[in-house]
Order: sequence, then structure tokens, then C-alpha cells
Amino acid sequence: MRLDIETQDIDLEAIPRFQLASTYKRQLQYGIIGFTLLTVLLLFTWLVIAIFAPLSIWVPLQLNIAAILLVLVAAFQSAWRISLWREQALAQQGSSHSSDAQSEAIEKDMAQDASNVVQTFFHSFAQQWIKPIQSAISINAIWIIGLTLFAFLLIATGWNLSLPAQALGKSAYLFAGITLLLAFALLVLERYLSNHQDKWPEASHLAMLVRVAIVTLILSAVCLSYASADRVWPLRMAVLSGLLPTVVALELIVRALLSAFTPQRQSLEPTFFANSFMAELLRWPPKPIQLMQEGLFQRFGVDLRQVWAFSFIKRASLPVLALIVFCAWLLTGVHEIPMNGRGIYEKFGKPVSVLKSGLHTTLPWPFGRLVPVENGVVHELTASSDNNQLAPLTPAEGPAPETANRLWDATHRSEKSQIIASSNDGKQNFQIVDMDVRFIYRIGLTDQDAFNATYKSADLPTLIRRTASRILVHDFAGRTLDDLLSEQRNTLSNDVGQAVQHDLDQLHSGVELLATAIEAIHPPAKAANAYHKVQSSQIEVQALIAREKGKAAAVLNKAHQQASLIDDQAQASAHQTMSKAKADKVLFDADHSASKVAGQTFLREQYYQQLTQGMSQANSLIIDHRIHGNKSPTLDFRRFTAPIDPVSNTNTTH
Repeated sequence: MRLDIETQDIDLEAIPRFQLASTYKRQLQYGIIGFTLLTVLLLFTWLVIAIFAPLSIWVPLQLNIAAILLVLVAAFQSAWRISLWREQALAQQGSSHSSDAQSEAIEKDMAQDASNVVQTFFHSFAQQWIKPIQSAISINAIWIIGLTLFAFLLIATGWNLSLPAQALGKSAYLFAGITLLLAFALLVLERYLSNHQDKWPEASHLAMLVRVAIVTLILSAVCLSYASADRVWPLRMAVLSGLLPTVVALELIVRALLSAFTPQRQSLEPTFFANSFMAELLRWPPKPIQLMQEGLFQRFGVDLRQVWAFSFIKRASLPVLALIVFCAWLLTGVHEIPMNGRGIYEKFGKPVSVLKSGLHTTLPWPFGRLVPVENGVVHELTASSDNNQLAPLTPAEGPAPETANRLWDATHRSEKSQIIASSNDGKQNFQIVDMDVRFIYRIGLTDQDAFNATYKSADLPTLIRRTASRILVHDFAGRTLDDLLSEQRNTLSNDVGQAVQHDLDQLHSGVELLATAIEAIHPPAKAANAYHKVQSSQIEVQALIAREKGKAAAVLNKAHQQASLIDDQAQASAHQTMSKAKADKVLFDADHSASKVAGQTFLREQYYQQLTQGMSQANSLIIDHRIHGNKSPTLDFRRFTAPIDPVSNTNTTH
């Protein structure tokens, strides 16, 4: 019950919690200092580990332990302030000062005593900057909210459920031993607080919070003891161990915020609201209803223990809970199978039938069990030993994904190296090529295929991959690189797919291959440059041969063309000569016949005609015969050219 030293006249020295207030205050100071130093040490270690091994199990473990220690610091400082108030109230009881002066003296003494601990700086900072908030919420609540929020931030920083499994070595056992020693020390503290709960009201609540820290430390030691490279559950357990401190921290924050509605006076004994209902459940046997009833009675004076309805609920809760559990057990025999699935019904461990999609009722577990089987779901599997992890989706406007890179000088995870035949100088040899072979498969649609895939194959992808590897080794052992690069992909894919399907059928795997796709066949990435040079040299040689053949064909065609032109010209000239000769013969025959008929007259006419044709375009000079007597006239057809003037470079006529 809270005391008001202003309105109640009670001898405080007769109350045990006031008598031992100084002792409790000193013990709480030691606890605050110790927990603070441990928290600082853990945070420093976490910073060092986060730089070199951010994905280690040490990160969540250390942050969770540091968070629960901060929660203990928040609870202990709240109890320390209450003990400090009791000590000052006991010292001021005999004073004759007024209530206002007494309140000021108590506050002044509290501030002076607070200077002896590590919280002096934070206390002065809070008094200076959070003074407006302090009028509504006490400084005690502000400290609790700040520390618990920091603890919640630490837990959120270390929350990572995708940590990879790894071996920690002997250091894990060493740290697990240190953690157990710290848990033992906290256990001693918890026993001490539990033994003083009659004289110290806050001791029982602090003991429950210490139990939360003990549970967190024990879980951390278990995780470190079982951590190895092939176990994942210790990592998950280490991360999930922060749930309990998280729930306790959130509850303390809510209680600190609700404390604003609690009266705050210097003369009234402070309330310890850093208790946790979740921490109170860490008692055996747990009594949550009793705890709730006691809390309502202590805070609001409502005694629900006298209400018959709650007594009836308490008596009927066990049968009702048993009935609910029985109905839930019966519901384990109700199964819903999706449209893309089937289910093999096992009755007393023996497969009975294959159930189609829909709602089905069977015997409840463990008498009946339904094993899910796929129905028509198509999978893609590469022939390599890749884990076939789904690549992240690439944005439509972003760069192309790595799987779209088909260059030979790039190494692809989905490609498999294969040995093929080769021939070098007539000798047998081998070569290595990389190929990307993908199989599209599904579980057969018949009931027998479902049985085979479920009970005769433990790992279908591994079975298909190893069967395909054996088929590829056998099939490509007799093929050369030229055959693989020139052969039709569809024919090669069908041959490989049929061979793999035949072996899978012989193994009764229940797998149906829908398609076999050969995406790429090329030399290894390291030999890509050399093979590119060989290809470029071969292309250059072929280009040179084609170029020389073209030149030879051009020269030959040109020679044929020139010979054809000469032949055609000769034939045309001969034909023209023959035609002219024939024409001359006809004219000669005509003239000969005319000369026989006409005689001298025809000859004279021909003479005049030839003379006219010759004189038609000639320069003539006629000399009259009368100049020289009785001589005949003279016709001069000679041409005279004028001399060239060297100055004007023109002809001059004189």
C-alpha cells in the first residue's frame, strides 16, 4: 500500500522497506553499474564482430543478451528511485518544515545523492531537455522508455532468420561456459530477491525480470553448444530467443506511458510500474488468471475472486479445454487438397488410395495421414549440380539478368562440362565442352506414378540429374565438336530425352519428361578466345579462297567475252564483204548487159555519171582551150592549203 507522508502520520521506522531502504538502494546501485558495464562490453564486442563476421551467430546472441540487460537496468533504476525516496522520507520524518519546504528538500537531496552514481550526467540532461515532458510523465518513466526502446532497437538489429550454418570451434564452448556462469550469478541474485519479497515489495517483480534474463542466457548457451556447419536450428533459436525480451520491453514501454495517468506527488510514495505480466508467467505452476485477479484487486480494489461466474469458469475451463483439444484432434482428419495437388492416404501407415483435389475426411492423426503429391506441376531442372535457386526478378527496364548472357567467354552456373571425342592428326583424342541442358518434367498423372514418385524416390531432382549425367556421358562420348555444332538441336534433344526417360521408367521413378532443351554447346570459357581465333582464321581462309575463285572466274569470263567479240566481228566483216561482193557482181552484170545493148552510149553515160559524182564536192578549176589555141580544156582538181601564220596561228589566203 502506498504511503503519503503529508496526509498520513505513520512511524516509517517501523516499516521494513523504509528501514532497509539505504541498503536496498546501495545494492541496486551496484546492480545498475554491473549490468551497464556488461552491456557496454557486449556492445563493443558486437561492433568488432559485426565488422569481420556480420552473418555470424554471435551477432544476435550478443544483442539479445545486451537488450535483456538494458531491461534489467531500467527496472533496477526504477526500484533505486523508490528506495531513494524512502530513505529521504525516513530522514525527513521528524522535521518541522512545511510540506512545500519538505518536498524541495527531498528533491534536493535526491539530486545530491544521484551525483554519486554513473547516472548523474543522464539525470542532468533529462532535467534540462525533458522538463516539459516531466510535468506529465515522471523521470522514472522517461528512463524506462528510453532504455527499453534502445533494447528493442538492438533486438531488431540482430534479427536475421536467414543466417547460414557455420562451425564456431572451441570459442563457442568457452562463451557458452561464460554465459552459464553469468546465468548462475543471476540465479543467485534471483534467489536473494525472492527471499526478500516480504520486506521489499519490488523484489518479487525484479526476480521475475531476472528470470527472463536467465532464460535468455540459457538459450544462448544451448545455441552455442549445438552450433555446427550442418545444423541450422541453433541459428534460428538464437534469433528467436530475442522474442521474450522484446515482449517484456514492449510491455514496460506501455506501462511507462500509462503511468502518466497515475498521480505524481513528492509526498506520495512512488509506484513501481516496471513489472511485467509476461515475466510473472515464468513461475511454476503458471497462474495467469490468479495474477490478473490479484492485480485488479491491488490496483482498483475489484475482487473478482468473490464472483461466482469466474469460479465457474475456472472449474469448467479444464473440461472445455479438453473438449476443444479433442475436436482439434478430430479435425486433423479433415484435409483440403488444392487443384494442382493430390494426396496419398495412409491408413495405419499403409498407402491405401490416391485422393484427388477437394475436401476429404480420413482417420485423425496418427491413425491416418495424407501425403501431398503434385498434380501436373511442371518443373525445370538443369543437368549441372546447381542448386537451381530461383534468380531474383529483373525489372523490365533494367539491365539483362546474368542468365541471359550467352557469350562463350562467360562462365554460367547452369552449364555442365562434358568430355567429347576428338581427332588430331589421325589419332584419337578428347575435348571438353560446356553445355546447358535443361529438362522439363512433372510427376506422372496416374496413381501408380504418384506412388512411385513418393515411395520409390527420395529426391527426384537428384535422381533425374544423375541419370541425365550418365546418359550425357555415354551419348557425347562418340560425338565430336563439329558434329555437336552442326547437328540439329531438336534431333539431339529428342535422343537425350528419350534415353533419360527410358532409364527413369526402368527405375520406376514416376517422372514424366515433357521436353529436353539444349540451350548452348560451346568450348569452356577459358578456351573461348583460342576457339574464336581458330574460327576467325578458318573464316579468313575460306574468304581468301572464295575471293581468288571469284577473280579467276572474272578473268575467264572476260576472256570468253573478248573471244566472242572478235569472232562476232570477223563473222560480221566476212558477211559484209560477201554482201558487198555480191552487190558489185550484180551491178557488174547489169552494166555488162547494158553495155551490150547500148554500146558506146552506155559507156559515155557511166563516164558522165562517175564524173558528176566525183566533181560534186570537189574544188575545180576549168581552163578554157581557147587560151592556147586548139588544145582541149583542162580540169584541175588539186587542193591547195593556205600557209599558217606563226603569229595568229591561222590560215592566210593570198
